[in-house]
Amino acid sequence: MTVMEAAIPRQNPIQSAAKSPARWSRRRKARPQEILDAALAVFTEKGFSGARTEDIAQCAGVTKGTLYLHFENKEAIFKSLVQESLARHVFDLATEAHEFEGPSADILRLVIRGLGLFARNSDRAMLPRLMLAKIGNFPELAHFHKTEVIDRGLGVFEAIIRRGIERDEFRETDTKHAARLMMVPITFTAIWRNSFGRLDSEPYNYEEMLEILLNLMLRGLAAGNA
Repeated sequence: MTVMEAAIPRQNPIQSAAKSPARWSRRRKARPQEILDAALAVFTEKGFSGARTEDIAQCAGVTKGTLYLHFENKEAIFKSLVQESLARHVFDLATEAHEFEGPSADILRLVIRGLGLFARNSDRAMLPRLMLAKIGNFPELAHFHKTEVIDRGLGVFEAIIRRGIERDEFRETDTKHAARLMMVPITFTAIWRNSFGRLDSEPYNYEEMLEILLNLMLRGLAAGNA
C-alpha cells in the first residue's frame, strides 16, 4: 500500500452504495440545465442551423442518448432556453408590476431597468440575435419566441400605460405604439451588445442610454403634456 492509499479513508461498501443513489439523483436533476448551458455555447459559436445535437451533448459531457432523455430535439432545447430565461424573466417582472401599488411611472422604471439589466448582463440575451439571424428559416421557432417573450413583454407595457392613463398619471396615447417604443432600447441593447458592440473601442454605457430614454419617455407620457 502506498502512502497516498493509506491517507484515503476506506469506506464501507454498503455505506457507499447507500450514498450513491442520492448523488446520482442530484446529478440527473442538474443535467437539463447543463445541457441548456452547453446548447447556448454551441448556438453562439455555430448558430442555430449549424449546431448539431451531438455537438451539444459533447459540450455538456453527456451522451446523445442522455440528451434525448431530456429534450426531444434541437428545437425543444431552444424553446427551453427561451422559457427558462427570457420568458421567465418577463413573467417575474409582470408579476412584480401587477402587485406594485405606487405610481405608474415607477412601475415603468422597475420593468425597463429590470429588462435592461438582463439585456446587459445575461448570456441568455444572445437568444434574440440568434433568432433574428435565421427567422425566415425557422418560422415555428420565431412564432414561439414572439408569443412567449415579445407579445408578453408588449402586454406588460400596454397594461402599465393603460393603468397610468386611467389614473390620470399619463396623457391619452396609443398604448400599442407606446409599448413598442419602450421595447426598442431593450431590444437594441440585447442585439447590439452581442453583435456590433463587440467591435466598440471601449465599453458602451447601455445603462446610461436606458436612463436617458426612460426619462424622455416618461416626460412625453406625463399628464398635461400636449
